[in-house]
Amino acid sequence: MLFNTYVFQIGLVAVLLERFRAALMLSALYLTFSIILHSWLMNLRWLNTNRFIWTDGLQVLFVFQRVASVLYYYLYKRTSEYLGDPRLYEDSPWLRELFARVRQ
Repeated sequence: MLFNTYVFQIGLVAVLLERFRAALMLSALYLTFSIILHSWLMNLRWLNTNRFIWTDGLQVLFVFQRVASVLYYYLYKRTSEYLGDPRLYEDSPWLRELFARVRQ
């Protein structure tokens, strides 16, 4: 959806990346936490499926992943609402001013 914006089409990708930096970084962090958590869980439970294994490190990682998920979904919703702003899809004076500043 970022690629459909007028801001992206006129070449102001840096403006979009700056605006959505937190969402992009938190998405990468959440994905990393999720992959590590689920890989660790699968590794612990692969050979012994009848036992419940829960280590201290796994519990800490679980908490971090869940906290990151709350922040991720909040930023995801905020980003989707911001991408619904019609100013991103049409020419406007603030974009012309920004484009002129970047070209200099």
